[in-house]
Amino acid sequence: MGGIWVFAENQENTLELLNKGQEIARDLHEKLVAFATSRTMAENYIAYGADQIYLLPPLTEKEAWGDYLYAIADEAVKLLPAVILIAGTMRGREMAARLAQKLNTGLCSGCINLSVNQSGQLEMQRLIYGGAAVQTVVCTGTPQMAAIPPRTFEPAPYQEGHPGQIGELFLTPQSSVKIQELKPVVSAEGNLAEARVVICAGRGIEKEEDMEMIRRLAQATDGQIGCTRPISEELHWLPEDLCIGLSGQQVKPDLYVGVGVSGQIQHTTGIRESKVVLAINRDENAPVFEVADFGVIGDLYEVIPKLTDELEKRK
Repeated sequence: MGGIWVFAENQENTLELLNKGQEIARDLHEKLVAFATSRTMAENYIAYGADQIYLLPPLTEKEAWGDYLYAIADEAVKLLPAVILIAGTMRGREMAARLAQKLNTGLCSGCINLSVNQSGQLEMQRLIYGGAAVQTVVCTGTPQMAAIPPRTFEPAPYQEGHPGQIGELFLTPQSSVKIQELKPVVSAEGNLAEARVVICAGRGIEKEEDMEMIRRLAQATDGQIGCTRPISEELHWLPEDLCIGLSGQQVKPDLYVGVGVSGQIQHTTGIRESKVVLAINRDENAPVFEVADFGVIGDLYEVIPKLTDELEKRK
């Protein structure tokens, strides 16, 4: 077949997919193919394990990502890849669904792990019932497709001298979507989904002006601020796009710090992929301590200033 294909909007997410892609390519005895939008990027992907690169031309200001969709779909129809992995960003999820429809195949969206079974099929896993269970699915069509959230896998290791080929794909714009104007969405609190450190404000914070204490801690840790639903939806102290949980964002930081967070399942579903969870709460029976790696039982109004002072001394 035409290999294991990986596609992502940026280099970081592509390297994550290349890591898992190499494992699948070995198991299925396929070559590993990636897509790049510059020759420098293409050469870098080869150095991190890709066997072949399809170089896509940069889009103009008026061209939409849908134009890439048509180019990749046309190539897939000709070459019949065994697997296509797409980074499950907001744009990536949309692109994966549309590509699966064009190729008349299945798609596992929100895939958190995948492996090759004895029959040579991918067994793909995703969370269901608000994170209370894991569902295993198999795609019976070809190519087998998965949309994988960013930071699900570690980046691929560098492979000095790894050989690879670079070919070009040309766009024949077919999308009826044309960009009229670009207005970037800017959050005053930063990009939560990509944060390595997340400081989460919970209902234990008594007044809106006390959020400054949380911002200071975030600055001391080079982190980003998130919150539970009452903070954003009921009190409106932070934008709703910073809400973490079942109906909000799923975060995967190296360190999550819950400040005054009770830890209901609707929230902890959104932090289950965090590498280290630190909970700070004066209620020793708070559910958050059941999922925490480290816990501080104490008044956050005493703990947070002391912790922040100590961190600022070390910067």
